Amino acid sequence: MELDIGTITPGIGIMTSNERISRLHIKLDHIEPAIWRRVEVPITTSLKGLHDVIQAVMLFENYHLFEFNAGGKRYAVPDPEWDFGREIYAARNVRIGALVDRGVTSFDYTYDFGDDWRHSITVEAVTDADPALEYPRFLDGERRAPPEDVGGLPGFEDFLQAMAKPRHPQHREVVDWYGGRFDPSDIGTDMIRERIAKLARRRTLGKAGFAKSQNKRH
Repeated sequence: MELDIGTITPGIGIMTSNERISRLHIKLDHIEPAIWRRVEVPITTSLKGLHDVIQAVMLFENYHLFEFNAGGKRYAVPDPEWDFGREIYAARNVRIGALVDRGVTSFDYTYDFGDDWRHSITVEAVTDADPALEYPRFLDGERRAPPEDVGGLPGFEDFLQAMAKPRHPQHREVVDWYGGRFDPSDIGTDMIRERIAKLARRRTLGKAGFAKSQNKRH
């Protein structure tokens, strides 16, 4: 059964089952036409795990730092040398279900503080998991995400213009830099599904290993 997020009351404890998933809409901010993805992830997924999912579906390479801003708190990989007095909570210690249970159904994610890729994340629904499927799952999306280190929004715009025009003075340069052609309409579905499948398989094996260890205790 699918639940409308608007009907969820914070604190009633419906987020405790491992057999529930959240459907998330992830959109890169300030870019038109919109670059977005829709995924399904277990509600037990931590924000660090969600970071891994976003990296997979956006085809980023996990070269840079990240941060979530959810419910007025910042979540990342705390580093006293770089936090400069900011209160940062560990992203691996908070789970999506805990946020939703507190009424947080939209939050932000920033990747690479140089290029500053800001994303808006919306929890569209919480549903029962399909026992025949592995999670996380990529559902759909539109348009290719920017390549790593392209130079933020201005750099991405320049990159797209040069890539699209064979006679552009920087066309050959950007093709060589990127390593080939860049089609903004091709989101790279096969690569996304391959990356997500690896995350899903890792989770399935982890669950199996945990269950096995529990059985040995009894």
